[in-house]
Amino acid sequence: WSSDVCSSDLTSPFPASPGFLAVVEAANQISAASDGAFDITVTPLIAAWGFGPKGRDADAPEPTQAELDALAASVGWRHLTVDLAGRTLQKDTPALRLELSAIAPGHAADRIAARLRELGFTRTLVDVGGEILASGRAAHGGPWRLGVERPDSSGGVVQRMLQVEDQALATSGDYRNYYEVDGVRRSHTIDPRTRRPISHRLASVSVLQPTAMLADGWATALNVLGPDAGLELATRRSIPALFLIREPDGTLREQA
Repeated sequence: WSSDVCSSDLTSPFPASPGFLAVVEAANQISAASDGAFDITVTPLIAAWGFGPKGRDADAPEPTQAELDALAASVGWRHLTVDLAGRTLQKDTPALRLELSAIAPGHAADRIAARLRELGFTRTLVDVGGEILASGRAAHGGPWRLGVERPDSSGGVVQRMLQVEDQALATSGDYRNYYEVDGVRRSHTIDPRTRRPISHRLASVSVLQPTAMLADGWATALNVLGPDAGLELATRRSIPALFLIREPDGTLREQA
């Protein structure tokens, strides 16, 4: 993944691999379609809220609005330019850094599945960090049966079983990576538009797409948008999605 391009301050075109460029190009397309709800340049915001590589200091205060506003100059997918023909990536802001964990695992699943097809395997199930690509049919002759986990502390209980064939499934939610401050949950998913962790009632959203990369990215985008705007966008773009929404009484409501 050429970490140099993620840490360099150069604003001139930077050579990058075709796979790297494909991921960034797909990410920018999802960013444009979601009005910036998805953004792979949120690295400084993730770190500011304690979800970066250095982790969180429990005694440190949360970032102030002024501190978040100051980071805004270092965030923004529009600062990235992808040249697929020239195989280069360019940024117009030196401090821009990339965080690909919301789309790269899906790309990895796609690459693995493609290699398996080259080797002659027609029935495969590839799972990279929960981003799943189901190719062909399962051993019993029917579609693969994939479970969508209940987004709570029940420990892997299946909320809904889906039958999937030649499609990818990805889920994004706030029930695994979070912390609480004074009883308020801070999700690891950051809304690039507000620069803050998402705070709506959407517990998780699962998305079906032709590729795991698209499923991965779109699940995050719809999760950031929340149960209302996310459902509206998924409906408008014909994206199959299952939203699990927390009700005030603690129950879960499905919207698909």
